[in-house]
Amino acid sequence: MTAVSRERPAASASYTVERLRDREVIRALLEPERPYAAYALAQLDPALFPANDWLLSTGARGDQALLVHSRSGLGNALFAIGDPAALNAALRLHPGARFTFGSLRLEHKRVAEKHFFLARPQTMLRMSVTRESFQPAEGTGAVRLTTGDVGMVNRLYSIEGGPTSYRGNHLEEGMYYGVFVGGDLVSVAGTHVVSHAERIAVVGNVFTHPRHRARGLATIATSATTRTLLEFCDLVALTVEERNDPAVKIYRKLGYETQCKLHETPLIRKEPLGAVSFVRRIIAGWRGRRVGKEVTGK
Repeated sequence: MTAVSRERPAASASYTVERLRDREVIRALLEPERPYAAYALAQLDPALFPANDWLLSTGARGDQALLVHSRSGLGNALFAIGDPAALNAALRLHPGARFTFGSLRLEHKRVAEKHFFLARPQTMLRMSVTRESFQPAEGTGAVRLTTGDVGMVNRLYSIEGGPTSYRGNHLEEGMYYGVFVGGDLVSVAGTHVVSHAERIAVVGNVFTHPRHRARGLATIATSATTRTLLEFCDLVALTVEERNDPAVKIYRKLGYETQCKLHETPLIRKEPLGAVSFVRRIIAGWRGRRVGKEVTGK
């Protein structure tokens, strides 16, 4: 990587921002925090990799941050890892989509608040499970959901007023299990991402109809989803609100272990039209034209 401190444009600048395209370079940045970075690691899957924008911000003192903007059928996502000041430099140029879903370490919160409104600022736990730690739930009845079940899935997820837009391919490409009562789907557990190539999955979208809660149905559905994922994944992770004691207890009973704390929240970009960041990118590109990178201040 070129030492920007030797170039004249960097003399008054603090950070360079460059796009990464080498999967192994990216992997080396993510592996030290593997459970936290599970979603981003899954994006290294050859089928998913092209839909991601990988941005490395590097300071003159070697401090770095990796910012990832992802696009999928379920929406936009943002992932960040590394030094907060370096992350701020990247976000000044590349804040991403107007609406996105962010995964951030606790130390990134103040930086994120400069650029976004955080819809769910509470602290979350990242938990993970392996084949060795997994303890399947007692009880049966969860069945694998397929394309033909997508209508019931959308109706269940929208029961409390939230919009849903699942398509059949979401169920086929992911891993979803549901529990039926009297022919009605009343509980479901699924995934945010699944990568056979990377052998990683992130469990999510766990939901039970209000009239059927406190009966262990979500535990059965989550157990079934986890069990199948562990047949081909070395790491299965999920996120849960830190203060949601009942859910945390359930996941621990299944063998999930807490790995770190983070913020997982919908993000709304404060700059609606993106004009300011666009101008900054033009200036940063001009400053860094000699090194083929963007050069920007803090």
